Amino acid sequence: MKLFLIRHGESSQNTKENYKIGLPDNMVPLTEEGKFQVYKTGAFLKAYVDKHEIPLERAVLWVSPFKRTRQTADIINNYLKIKNVKEDITLIEQQYGLFSDKEIELIKKLYPEEFKFYDNHYQNNSKFYAKFPQGESPFDVALRTRMFLDMIYRDNYEELFVVSHGATIKTIIMNYYHYSPEWYNSIKTMDNGSIILIDSEKNQEEYIYKTSKQKVKC
Repeated sequence: MKLFLIRHGESSQNTKENYKIGLPDNMVPLTEEGKFQVYKTGAFLKAYVDKHEIPLERAVLWVSPFKRTRQTADIINNYLKIKNVKEDITLIEQQYGLFSDKEIELIKKLYPEEFKFYDNHYQNNSKFYAKFPQGESPFDVALRTRMFLDMIYRDNYEELFVVSHGATIKTIIMNYYHYSPEWYNSIKTMDNGSIILIDSEKNQEEYIYKTSKQKVKC
């Protein structure tokens, strides 16, 4: 099995523009730079698939049902032309609850007790277990992405492309290789528009495309 994990392009949440607009997280769009990033990601991915003769007739493109991931998947699939496109709610972004779409200083003013509780949990129990008020911890995300992996094992597809979010993709990798919470805490979130490939035959994950530094392995 080849599992291509693709983070969405730059969004208005990444640029903090949405702090002023206040859109719900599922409605946050790509920026113009994000769209440009994803066009380059799609072009790279098409060249990679062609060079390595990866068949796409039975491939599946899985997508988080958020606006920025849908936009990313649409652009990429203009290159790949995958017919079997599916959405799954287990692939959505980590839910930030009360802290969503707000600057840290505003969060401290609006929710001082909630922030104090969260920060204490974060400092003493690590990032992986700290749950956002009315939201999720990475632990919660890992539970749902384990369900996603169980599903794709059951369906037995050989080529899968997953367009999702940074923390979500980290937990997919963590679950696939049975990595520890300490691994999760130590690993940097992948850049927007980047691609990590899990190849079951090689039993390893590797970056094949890094947007920020334009490093490719084709």
